[in-house]
Amino acid sequence: MSWYSRRFFLMSGLALLAGCGFAPAYGPGGAGTALMGRVIVEAPDTRASYLLTQEIETRLGRPANPRYALIPVVTLNTQAMAINRNNVASRFNLLGTVAYSLRDLETGVIVTSSEVTSFTGYSATGTTVAVQAAERDAEARLMAILADQVLTRLLAADLPQPE
Repeated sequence: MSWYSRRFFLMSGLALLAGCGFAPAYGPGGAGTALMGRVIVEAPDTRASYLLTQEIETRLGRPANPRYALIPVVTLNTQAMAINRNNVASRFNLLGTVAYSLRDLETGVIVTSSEVTSFTGYSATGTTVAVQAAERDAEARLMAILADQVLTRLLAADLPQPE
C-alpha cells in the first residue's frame, strides 16, 4: 500500500465520520453538555462510593444548580486467584458492580438506569502494609474504571440539552 493510498484511506474514514453526524461528546451540542455541571451524585456512604463520586465529579464538575440526581449502589467482592504451595492466596481480583439510576429532579422521573461491572487485581505478597496499600489502590483503580463506564452509558442516554 503506497503512502498516497494510505492517506486516502484515512481521510475517507474521517469524511465518513463527519457525514454520519459524529460529534465530540463534550463539544458544543454534544451529549456531554447535558451532563456537565448538572448531575449531583448521592452522598457516598463507603470508601468505594466516595471514590466513585470523586471520579464522576472530576469529570462532570460539582453542580451549583443540578438537573439530575445520580444514585449509584456499589458492590465489591474479592476473589482469590493464585494459591501458592502452602495454600495461601497470593493474588486477588477485586470485582465491582455499580447499579445506578439517574433521576430528573424537575419531574422526579427515572431517566435511565443500568448496571456496570469490571474487575482489577492486586498482589497479596509482602508485608501487611504493602498488601493493604495494594488493595486500596486496586479499589481506587476499579472505581475509576466503573465511573468511566457509568458516564459512557449516561452519554448514550440521549438527555435533553440545556437551554
